[in-house]
Amino acid sequence: MKRVDDFRLRFGNKELVPIMIGGMGVDISTSALALEAARLGGIGHISDAMLPTVTDRHYDTKFVSQKQKQYKYNVTNNDKSSIKFDLEQVAEASRIHVRHTMSNKTGDGMIFINCMEKLTMNAPRDTLRVRMRAAMDEGIDGITLAAGLHLGSMALIEDHPRFHDVKLGLIVSSVRALQLFLRKTSKINRQLDYIVVEGPLAGGHLGFGMDWAKFDLRTITREVLDFLKAENLNIPVIPAGGIFTGSDAVSYLEEGSAAVQVATRFTVTQECGIPPNVQQEYFRASEEDIEVNQLSPTGYPMRMIKQCPATHSGIRPNCEAFGYVLDANGKCAYIDAYNREVAAHPDEKKIVVTDKMCLCTHMRNYDCWTCGHYAYRLKDTSHKLADGTYQILTAEHVFKDYQFSTDNKIALPEKIEA
Repeated sequence: MKRVDDFRLRFGNKELVPIMIGGMGVDISTSALALEAARLGGIGHISDAMLPTVTDRHYDTKFVSQKQKQYKYNVTNNDKSSIKFDLEQVAEASRIHVRHTMSNKTGDGMIFINCMEKLTMNAPRDTLRVRMRAAMDEGIDGITLAAGLHLGSMALIEDHPRFHDVKLGLIVSSVRALQLFLRKTSKINRQLDYIVVEGPLAGGHLGFGMDWAKFDLRTITREVLDFLKAENLNIPVIPAGGIFTGSDAVSYLEEGSAAVQVATRFTVTQECGIPPNVQQEYFRASEEDIEVNQLSPTGYPMRMIKQCPATHSGIRPNCEAFGYVLDANGKCAYIDAYNREVAAHPDEKKIVVTDKMCLCTHMRNYDCWTCGHYAYRLKDTSHKLADGTYQILTAEHVFKDYQFSTDNKIALPEKIEA
């Protein structure tokens, strides 16, 4: 019986273990997690979600407090159109995080950065441009274009000296999205280096509507493979979403996929950015606790553990400090929902907002517990200890379990009592 290790992902003359760890934000896919994937010969992602916030936490910068102080006058104003990021600070945050990560890289693998188009920051094109270019400046191995169609994204970096050097990939959830991207970028002298096909069982924001259950990753992957073959395009295809075991991964590799992208099982590793107490919530989650909702102000459905603190929280929008999902006009669906509830309950000290959440603040505080569909199976990947908690895994253990396991088995770690 074949193992993932029997296959290799090829980029030119470079061969890698065909395991890619997805770019989970905010700082859930940490530098440490990406570095482990690269050390072990695969591909790790860092995320560019809210990097000014991330660098303040890890590298002693003061980007958030400076921005909050600058726009303090606007806190009580419902109009957030004047709240702008300093583009040089955005670029510097990206440079710091990528530089730190790449300077510590070892092994034969690669490190990519996940760049989200929906991270609009009240200046969608400008902020995306500086984030991608800064990452390229600091030597990132690849950029994965995520959370959006990215029809104009490649044009933002085509004059960069590393444009033909850095690996460029796109996340799609349908052949139609891929066709649209290829048609819109046909005049740019650059082909994608890989395509991540993200299915309906993925974690976080989904590229589907609330009818997501009607779709299937394997079917979409086959459609993408067939389309590329018909168009004579030799681009590696990497399925993602619901690939929980090494045997799951092998089934896709045997059907022509070049690698697999995995993430959920790494949320309960020591290298992951999720705090240990929250990781225990992931372990304890049941299938009934996992839901897809429309609480995200981005407009995308989102999969998460429904009892997380972010659900139905009515905290005041903190756009002066954050504001990462403000659109080009300074609008956010959560601001509208919050103001509606304040107007309806003027005497209430604690506001409840049921239809949207303040994504920036809750993601920053790890209060929005996004997850893949199979998060409820995480308890089967570790040991329950005498104190009732579950043993946190190492990224190396999970990576190697994907790489070498067979027969749909999941290898448990050596048990260490709390």
